[in-house]
Amino acid sequence: MKVADVMMRTPAFCAPETNVGAAVEILWNRNCGLLPIVDAQQKVVGVITDRDLCIALGTRNRLAGAIKVKEVASGKVYACRPNDDIHAALATMAEQKVRRLVVLNEQGKLEGILSIDDIVQHGQAAGAGRIVELSQAEIVEAERRIFAPQLPEVVRRASAA
Repeated sequence: MKVADVMMRTPAFCAPETNVGAAVEILWNRNCGLLPIVDAQQKVVGVITDRDLCIALGTRNRLAGAIKVKEVASGKVYACRPNDDIHAALATMAEQKVRRLVVLNEQGKLEGILSIDDIVQHGQAAGAGRIVELSQAEIVEAERRIFAPQLPEVVRRASAA
């Protein structure tokens, strides 16, 4: 099974200059939790999550309309390609502890989003004599790794001292 068989093909996205209020509205209207940030050349230059937005609004004394997504977005983009094997994408999610991957074409342009929810919808239970491309056990193991407790960096440093 390939990423293209599972991914969402019409992703919402925003520009680096989009304000946080507008980004929240896009997430709300599209019922999603991640927005790729796309530049003028249609290349993905970052991502912003619902969590990023919540923390940005809670830690700044500014209105949502006055904060640009480029100020608060993560420069880390975890991605895959449409022709990648779904197992490789699931492994990336587990290793990076992310629930969503941006799907990019060969030119680095946005093709879609692959979420753990999409993968769960395509998982299959093994039956007698049945060959399963993506088992529920594989998905549960990846989710266990994704959702394993992770201390914030500040707490880790303080506890090591």
